[in-house]
Amino acid sequence: MKLLSPRAAPALLAHGSAALLLGALAFQHWGGLAPCVLCLWQRWPHVVAIAAGLVAMFLIRQGRASSAGLVTLIAAVALAVTAGIGAYHAGVEWRWWEGTQACGATGPAATTASALRDQLLAAPVVRCDEIAWSLFGVSMAGWNFLISGALALLGLRGGAALVRR
Repeated sequence: MKLLSPRAAPALLAHGSAALLLGALAFQHWGGLAPCVLCLWQRWPHVVAIAAGLVAMFLIRQGRASSAGLVTLIAAVALAVTAGIGAYHAGVEWRWWEGTQACGATGPAATTASALRDQLLAAPVVRCDEIAWSLFGVSMAGWNFLISGALALLGLRGGAALVRR
């Protein structure tokens, strides 16, 4: 049973990552949910997956399926990375383990004591272990884990099939 055409995998990965990234940005800018440092870490692999998916789509149009497959595998690995960060973040939220020292502190490091004081007073504290939003008991980090993990598996399968062509 074919779940997804290998040639459609790059588009699915690029569009899926774009949807997840745009959703996170919408929650931040329109919903007023400031991201913690782990939230920000989860976003960067999506940027890689979007770029790789777009490159793979271009390569498919050029008839270079095998090369497109390799680039699709890069997108799938990026999605697996963000899924892993999402799983780690969800574990921090559920207090299964502690977050990093960076949790709660975002932004560049201050270079003077007065700059540090100003930065601390101006910056909202966003803790990694607090669930800001959830749906059906699953936080945004949990949804990122579930959706990105599924996309990664589909991308690995589609990318491998393209490489064999």
